[in-house]
Amino acid sequence: MAIDIVTFGCRLNAFEAEVIRSKAEGAGLSDTIVINSCAVTNEAVAQARQSIRKLKRERPGARIVVTGCAAQTQSQMFADMAEVDRVVGNDDKMRSSAWQETRNAFDLGASEKIAVSDIMAIREMAPHLVEGYASGLPRVFVQVQNGCDHRCTFCIIPFGRGNSRSVPMGAVVEQVRALVERGHAEIVLTGVDLTSYGTDLPGAPKLGMLTKQILRHVPELKRLRISSIDSIEADSDLLDAIADDARLMPHLHLSLQSGDDMILKRMKRRHSRQDAIAFCDQVRRLRPDVAFGADIIAGFPTETEEMFSRSLDLVEECGLTFLHVFPYSPRPGTPAARMPQVAGAAIKARAKRLRAAGEVALRRRLQAEVGATRDVLIESDGQGRTEHYLPVAIAGKRVGSVVRLRIAGSDGGRLTI
Repeated sequence: MAIDIVTFGCRLNAFEAEVIRSKAEGAGLSDTIVINSCAVTNEAVAQARQSIRKLKRERPGARIVVTGCAAQTQSQMFADMAEVDRVVGNDDKMRSSAWQETRNAFDLGASEKIAVSDIMAIREMAPHLVEGYASGLPRVFVQVQNGCDHRCTFCIIPFGRGNSRSVPMGAVVEQVRALVERGHAEIVLTGVDLTSYGTDLPGAPKLGMLTKQILRHVPELKRLRISSIDSIEADSDLLDAIADDARLMPHLHLSLQSGDDMILKRMKRRHSRQDAIAFCDQVRRLRPDVAFGADIIAGFPTETEEMFSRSLDLVEECGLTFLHVFPYSPRPGTPAARMPQVAGAAIKARAKRLRAAGEVALRRRLQAEVGATRDVLIESDGQGRTEHYLPVAIAGKRVGSVVRLRIAGSDGGRLTI
């Protein structure tokens, strides 16, 4: 039987799942389920554990390997699960040798489960071109960066991903060119802390320079999209590219986390409320039709109702369209876990209010699109996405093509033609 990958968490994990599949199959593993875990919240870890137990009941003969951020930060916990056969580290999972060693351990009946190296010792990053992407797949990801050098007080991810490291620009450009030659219409640049790209490379090139190099050297590329960024680190080249090249999609997802200055300080973020508003205003002047998404945490320790209201107001003040809401979850070993906590019921209620505000903002943007003409990337027989990542209900168009369409209406969740 084939390798099955069950992925939790971010887009980067989704990209890495394809690399894992290639490496594991290359090592000759079969009838194996790989859990590619996430550690961003307690709920994400609990979901991984529940999935492991469920999959073992459904396929008792399959071997289960756990990897990803939660496997890196809580390897012993997963190893203690009777259902788990192997725990592979978060950097190790990207290496062929780790999967060959896993197969050898299975063949020899080895009792040692944990194969997790010191992620903080990793200083370089190899490019990983996914050979398994189906030709013509509409949207594919290119990993250009991993890890994070910042230490936000709520975040466990640096300990699951290690320090920031980048793929050299030339290697990224070659990956993009190869993917475009295979017929992929849209490339998404992804990483853990994308705007820290290049700090470890000779000459310290920034994300904006990388973006310009891709657009300049791969003229056949139809669409380039950037995943989540830290707005305070956005450089002038990136802003120039947003203003000057229509192939760079007018859609940015921002790591905002809160709209209150005191909470931002306690989170150890590097931007203020006004910084976030000013950045959105600046980008909107450069690209008036831009759509913004944002990560916002509800119920961070010490957050009062008044502080929370400033996060709620930020939806309007920044003109956000897409909201990714995280109910605060204390991660073991982080400074925020030792701060005075907000009651669980209040966290849940605030998250619900934020999500409701996000739904209103999305519906408003969808309605504003009616009558506009947009370039729509056809993702499937039933759906496409505009340049702004807005979903469009569609049928009868070739998957992978970019079609110019007039927006006739909205059904409340998607645009219609």
